[in-house]
Amino acid sequence: MITRLTLVNFKAFRRLELPMGPLTLLTGLNSSGKSSVVQSLALLRQSFGPDRATAPRGGLLLNGELVELGTARDVLHDDFGPADDLLATQAPVVGLVVEVGDAVRVAALYDAEQPDEDVMEVRVSPELPQLLDTPFQYLHADRITPAVTYPRSRQVAIDRGFLGVRGEHTVNYLRHFTEREVPEGPLRHPGAASPQLLDQTVAWMQELCPGVNLQASAIEGTDFVGLSYGFGGTAGINATRRRRPTNVGFGLTYALPIVVACLTATPESLILLENPEAHLHPKGQSRMAALISAAAATGAQMIVETHSDHVLNGVRLAVKRGDLRPEEALIHFFQGNGSGAEVISPRVDEDGMLAQWPEGFFDEWENSLDQLLD
Repeated sequence: MITRLTLVNFKAFRRLELPMGPLTLLTGLNSSGKSSVVQSLALLRQSFGPDRATAPRGGLLLNGELVELGTARDVLHDDFGPADDLLATQAPVVGLVVEVGDAVRVAALYDAEQPDEDVMEVRVSPELPQLLDTPFQYLHADRITPAVTYPRSRQVAIDRGFLGVRGEHTVNYLRHFTEREVPEGPLRHPGAASPQLLDQTVAWMQELCPGVNLQASAIEGTDFVGLSYGFGGTAGINATRRRRPTNVGFGLTYALPIVVACLTATPESLILLENPEAHLHPKGQSRMAALISAAAATGAQMIVETHSDHVLNGVRLAVKRGDLRPEEALIHFFQGNGSGAEVISPRVDEDGMLAQWPEGFFDEWENSLDQLLD
């Protein structure tokens, strides 16, 4: 598990040292660097992971399946500084330091004569840790929307077990692994019809929309799969009249990849989530936080970017209930300062309360109420 991430001359940060735990929430203002943190980990996986695309060996692959960061000049911090602790060189260096036990340093060299290249030469010391070979999911904020069909790729969904950065392979994954059981523990929903993945998915989806059920099936003669929803019945052929996702709304389909990613988490998993609250009502956002906390309680590492106070409060409640220990839930609040970003990290106490409440940290409700009462 990653215990600390250090970014040097990377995008919004001249230098950032960020503690990490089983559940790490990244919150704060827009364009303050939250996404850069998530992207840095995806970048390492993209460049050195088991599914790495073909590229010069040892290079930092800026554009690929997981992230598209542009060119070397796009990732080098505008006001870059020295990085002597990473690499003794006069050239500008973009550094990524991941601590999993021992620190692994990745130093990417910026070639001023080829600033528009999208592969950067790197020096790695020592070898990258095994975390790059562990189960992995990364779901962008821009996820699948309601559609009539979704892709049916055996190689991605079944062989690799990857849901896709937009969750586009979730339906096919769910279709194939319908009967796979969710292990007994925090993730298993007590109200589900069975421990099987489809029934567990339905139970958690009903936390977001009571009475909903779903069905995933192959479309014969094509390389597509279909998804349908029912209301008031149970999953499968005995459910009520089926409805296409296009006739149901964004919230359920947008949330489905998050639910499946959490339910399939293992103690070795690294799961990166952007805005899991998108298109969900407040109660649904809070329940989504409970599911994410349950995944972290199984031993998976969850790194979540969110703008939702309901997600924040859901995590605080998980700590208060004892589902997570206070030190297992880390919160980082990002603030832009014009030339870069700064981070404040409020501590969560055993009662779910925060040790500090920085200005601008989910305080808009109180600010608006003060104006209404003025």
